Amino acid sequence: MKKYIIPIVMLMAAGSFTSCDDQLDIEPRDRITDKDYFKTEDDLMLFSNPFYNNILPKKGYDSQNDLMVSQDLSNELRGGNFRPIPKTSGGGGWSWTDLRRINTLLENIHNCSDEAAVVKYTAISRFFRAYFYYDKVVRFGDVPWYEQQIGSADTDLLYKARDSREFVMTKMLEDIDYAINNLPDHKAQTNVPYRATKWAALALKARFCLFEGTYRKYHGINLDGHDANFYLSEAASAAKELIQDGPYKIWKSGKPESDYRDLFIASDANSDEYILAIRYDKVTSTCHDAYGFSFTPSRGMPGYTRKFVNMYLMKDGSRFTDKPGWQEMTYAEEIVDRDPRLTQSIRTPGFTLNKKVHNPNPSESVTGYNPIKFVPDGITRNDDCINDLPVFRIAEVMLIYAEARAELGELTQEDLNITVNKIRERVGMPNLDMATANANPDYYLASAEYGYPNVTGANKGVILEIRRERAIELSQEGGRWEDIRRWKAGKCYDQAITGMYFPGAGNYDLDGDGKPEIVLYTADQAKPDVADAQVYQIGSEIKLTDGTKGYINYHGNVERGPFNEDRDYLYPIPSYDIDLCKAAGHPIAQNPGWK
Repeated sequence: MKKYIIPIVMLMAAGSFTSCDDQLDIEPRDRITDKDYFKTEDDLMLFSNPFYNNILPKKGYDSQNDLMVSQDLSNELRGGNFRPIPKTSGGGGWSWTDLRRINTLLENIHNCSDEAAVVKYTAISRFFRAYFYYDKVVRFGDVPWYEQQIGSADTDLLYKARDSREFVMTKMLEDIDYAINNLPDHKAQTNVPYRATKWAALALKARFCLFEGTYRKYHGINLDGHDANFYLSEAASAAKELIQDGPYKIWKSGKPESDYRDLFIASDANSDEYILAIRYDKVTSTCHDAYGFSFTPSRGMPGYTRKFVNMYLMKDGSRFTDKPGWQEMTYAEEIVDRDPRLTQSIRTPGFTLNKKVHNPNPSESVTGYNPIKFVPDGITRNDDCINDLPVFRIAEVMLIYAEARAELGELTQEDLNITVNKIRERVGMPNLDMATANANPDYYLASAEYGYPNVTGANKGVILEIRRERAIELSQEGGRWEDIRRWKAGKCYDQAITGMYFPGAGNYDLDGDGKPEIVLYTADQAKPDVADAQVYQIGSEIKLTDGTKGYINYHGNVERGPFNEDRDYLYPIPSYDIDLCKAAGHPIAQNPGWK
């Protein structure tokens, strides 16, 4: 029997049924070994079930970025010295425990005599290995590729150098193509959004190929092997197959004023639109905390940024930032006649939850724009949310297809009609017209102050519009930081973090009922006594950008950035692992800029 150890440098913790005894090379009598296990489909299923819990993201609703922030800014938003090099082994994502479990299954799967089960669970394992490595490439760029368990004598493998991202991406493509060709499609039965399928594999391929294609394009990376356009073409091809052949569509019930929010608060994942989902169930005590995050001030007071709110179009498809005086519009003015997804994503005056009115509240949100996406009604405690959360939705796949085609210079109006415009139909928004967008690119989205100044070319206007649509449709779904990195748009993290606008002290009626919901006063004024209103002293209880007026500026005195263009797109490798490899005579290079 081959003996295995826990490789120190890679932290491949023992997750398999193998002996780790360095003294005896005998079959243990008190535990199951690899020779006893992996013999039935049930064995393979039980061993692979942890992949779903350990590798898939659990929640994206609380991810901070330039579009949504909390009281304590993330290290990425603060930048500079607030992004330290981890000292402990395996820190900062440089952990390989889950990979070991995947490779353990693949190495022992031949013990099973059920050929169909072997194919199925090989496909599941390779799907998750591609998913695992996608996260590693996004975080670190070059990483060591492992497709086998590492034994105690495998010194060269334990301390091997990082493989190039091109090599790793090529291996990921091999894995995901095997998964696509061998995972079930469930077309003949009710869609199963909680298990890996052919369609989930296509969605993963589309996602990581779009990342790699745009990353190479905007970062100017030219490696031996495949170029940016190859990955963009692969992304478009995978997305198109899923859109055309998959059993998915944009769900809608004909209620544009509520369908977007209703999709995310339903207890069960919508099988029309969710390709893969995280299941939550009160019976099994698996709940998430979207309610506590959004409604309990001690959880961080999250809020959408003013910059993001400005991105939402008017209901007629025109740009909010083309309206005269948009910079100084108060909340009551700015939310009128906007893309319906805005008022289905943040609290608006009169918003009711559990038969209680929750108006916009700066004491519960650092910007005043309180998020409500993923918060269902009927919640009685902070950790009681049982609505399923998406991993892949057909809406994201549609946006991948549109973006990849636009970046390739191959986008057509028909492409937009089967993607972006299908998404907009749910909320009654007008169609995106390619010619109009390219003839007049949005200055707001193209500006260094608010957007992405490095977008150029004939498709500049429509690329900016697809990015707008992506930000709005996929808000709080966890992919924004990845988008910033692949677009080489790190300067977005240096842009202003502000909230609602107030022209000064006074009463603010948010819902037009003649009664103020918010009252501001200055230090030289007596505190007003206004029934049922939130009352704040300017400069003390609420801070504004221009002293006695301006945008809510909760983070105005927080040290930030600047974003380091030569460093911050990749994460550092823990110093312990760098030193360990060096001491073993197999040094690995730290990522650029990290000292």
